[in-house]
Amino acid sequence: MKKYLKIALYLAIIGLVAILSVNYHVKSSTKKYIHYSLRRFPKNDVGIIFGAGINGDQPSKYLKDRLDAGIRLYKAKRINKILLSGDNGRVEYDELSVMKNYCSRHGVDTTKIFIDYAGFDTYSTMYRAKYIFKIKKATLISQEYHLNRALYIGRSLGIKSAGYSANKGEYRGYQYVRFREYISTFKSFFDVLRNREPHFLGNPININGPSNYSKEDKR
Repeated sequence: MKKYLKIALYLAIIGLVAILSVNYHVKSSTKKYIHYSLRRFPKNDVGIIFGAGINGDQPSKYLKDRLDAGIRLYKAKRINKILLSGDNGRVEYDELSVMKNYCSRHGVDTTKIFIDYAGFDTYSTMYRAKYIFKIKKATLISQEYHLNRALYIGRSLGIKSAGYSANKGEYRGYQYVRFREYISTFKSFFDVLRNREPHFLGNPININGPSNYSKEDKR
């Protein structure tokens, strides 16, 4: 019995070291690409905003701050278009309708809003940005805890990415999501290594063509 406990302990230690090492590598290789203000912020044609939960027909605080940051970049002409990516897999839970309607109500031209209807996780969002939307450069908009992973995935896939921090005030459960991010980053590292293909791909959408924003979706 002691022998098996020792083996389990050694495996746990090895696993912990592996997770911490991968996270250190991801953070150290991407932190220089994260920006916190508009001053000297690089201009990109496209800004990508990741879904982060809704409360009924309103964005969660995490998501609202991401949307506000993207709108701020758009109005400051640091980005020309916005790609929204989130979960709309259920009738009763539709992040994308909430996201796009929020952007429209706050002054973003709907012809400049593009929708990724299958961005169910960060890796899928960045993979589809590369292979479906054919994006080569992008500004990634999210809270700081998430940006390192998003930047690592994007740059590993060949998208020249800069990150803009959407942090504003305090967030409920922020310490928990930061802890969970260690596991998500570890998984994404191996997604990149094996070039995982998302379950949903579909036909290419020209990011330089007409917007796929649909006015028929619920508002």
